Amino acid sequence: MRAGIQLAVVAGLLGLALSTPAGAEARDIGRETLAPDDGWAAADGGTTGGSAADDAHVFTVTDRAGLVRALDGGSDTPKIIKIAGTIDANTDDDGDRLDCADYATDGYSLQKYLAAYDPRTWGSAKPSGPQEEARRASAARQAERVVLPVGSNTTIVGLGDSTNTAVLKGASLRVKDADNVIIRNLDIRDAYDCFPVWQPNSGGLGDFKTAYDNIWLSGATHVWVDHVTLSDKGHPDEKEPTYFGRNYLRHDGLLDITNASDLVTVSWSRLSGHDKAMLIGSSDSATGDRGKLRVTLHHNAFESLVQRAPRVRFGQVHLYNNRYVVPDDAHDYRYSIGVGTESAIHAENNAFTTPGHVEVADLVKSWNGSALHQSGSLFNGYPVDLLAIYNAYNSGSERDLTADVGWTPTLHGTIDSAARADKEVARGAGSGRIP
Repeated sequence: MRAGIQLAVVAGLLGLALSTPAGAEARDIGRETLAPDDGWAAADGGTTGGSAADDAHVFTVTDRAGLVRALDGGSDTPKIIKIAGTIDANTDDDGDRLDCADYATDGYSLQKYLAAYDPRTWGSAKPSGPQEEARRASAARQAERVVLPVGSNTTIVGLGDSTNTAVLKGASLRVKDADNVIIRNLDIRDAYDCFPVWQPNSGGLGDFKTAYDNIWLSGATHVWVDHVTLSDKGHPDEKEPTYFGRNYLRHDGLLDITNASDLVTVSWSRLSGHDKAMLIGSSDSATGDRGKLRVTLHHNAFESLVQRAPRVRFGQVHLYNNRYVVPDDAHDYRYSIGVGTESAIHAENNAFTTPGHVEVADLVKSWNGSALHQSGSLFNGYPVDLLAIYNAYNSGSERDLTADVGWTPTLHGTIDSAARADKEVARGAGSGRIP
């Protein structure tokens, strides 16, 4: 910085001008908007985020306090927020680090909570009483710090490249009932829940439920998520202990799209190292989602995920040119594409790489779904028909899926072969890799 200032002073004394080469303007990704054919988020007027922001509403932030001020409580004022360096949401107003003990209140402790609701003595009733009340109060204290509301007409971008990418740690970006939002070039990691709740009847055996997604779209429309990296980096759930015979999960989804969200494009992003990665549609009974949840997923890397890449209910989802990688040691892998109630997934030219114990039929699971369009799929380098293999493998145990999903995508760029997309996504997906 000092050398740059000195150079500018010398140039001024010599009457020289320092500028970019003629015809080459410095790129400002904060002003960039979604291309007119780039998926569902390009429909009905497109997605421009905060590109119209005046200079007073362009911010460069380096800590949580600055980010909170820039977000302005989720206001609809056009704004561009540029994140530099690493921002930790689990910090106080002075920037000092907060841990789970700092949020705990009203006598909450994990040991007391586990003792109070041990199924052997508590049974299968929903937790209630002093320790559950203390857990809720403690959780509310953490939520005040880590849940960051994103309002309409907002662009959030990270500064830097792959060697010094911007990081948002411990936060949950919540785009609720907002329209026209862009999130790009950012590593969002470890939305860590200090206070999971025990649900005795979940899944039949009980389970721990967590509160925070890295990004949660709830009733959001016209959203573009691009070149974002999403993970649990720092606190992988696989290293958490087991209580009541269940993994003590600390993370919810990486990117969930629910509650009638609509017109969303997720492109060139990397989702990795997680259990339930992406949920589109929150429940089978949410019939208000009909006609909504129109989502395009293209050129994304889904790596080391257990399930939900994505799991879809109701929505028309265009899934093309994505790269799926299941690592050799992934013995807990469940599925990649979840075909849920009234879902209409149009999957084209996606590439899957798996170890020997994962078969083609494992890639798709039906959750009361009825249809899946697929074409151009590659499995470990070989062309496969996901639909035909799914139906053959599951014959007699689940109803067959038909190929007619009732719609054909029209908003998309060039759809490459799965082999070419596999290589390009490996090189280009994730934060710090905008070309």
